[in-house]
Amino acid sequence: MVEIATIVQAVAVVSACWAIISGVGAWKREFIGKRQIELAEQLLAKFFEVRDAIAFIRNPFSSSDEGKSRKRNDSEYGNSELLDRGYIVVERYQKRENCFSDFNTLKYRCMATFGAETEKIFVETNKVLNSIFISARMLASHYWQRQGRVPMETDEFQKHLAEMHRHEGIFWDMGSEDDEIRKKLRDIQTSLEVVTAPCFKEPMKVYSILTMPLKSTTNKEL
Repeated sequence: MVEIATIVQAVAVVSACWAIISGVGAWKREFIGKRQIELAEQLLAKFFEVRDAIAFIRNPFSSSDEGKSRKRNDSEYGNSELLDRGYIVVERYQKRENCFSDFNTLKYRCMATFGAETEKIFVETNKVLNSIFISARMLASHYWQRQGRVPMETDEFQKHLAEMHRHEGIFWDMGSEDDEIRKKLRDIQTSLEVVTAPCFKEPMKVYSILTMPLKSTTNKEL
């Protein structure tokens, strides 16, 4: 009897320990899962803000007051209006700067949680933004100033025109689905959705696996 009591007591102690460990493990998994979901929601929400901010920056419609905050100098030689037009993206970026900085502050948390390779999402997003600034600068300081003012041979003019249109396609969003910037943002969004998708899937509990009905099989008729 003593031996049975000892065994029962040992089983009770083991069961209690297992329950505690299981409870702690379940709580830890739930806590980590919740943190990952919160981070995934933040990442997606901030990226959507960035995407909308870029659309705002590239809006082809502007008021006569935009671009006027640019500091002028005496060497502009009548190109102030063209330079102001290119400066519009800077003014618009400044109005939405916070959403870009908020998105970038999530980079290291994202890398720590979902893997170092997710840095590419932030790198590509910043490349898109930088390309808009580069195109704005090139158009305002070079291509628009040469257009119709500098004599060019036919081949040179065609090359100039093609490059100018390419930069204008980055500078302005004309609403086309073939838009280069829109395509890149869609690719970035897809990558972000793939990374965060597991966070929103309901994990299958052990009980559900054990009680899952077996697929019935039918005998083939001879």
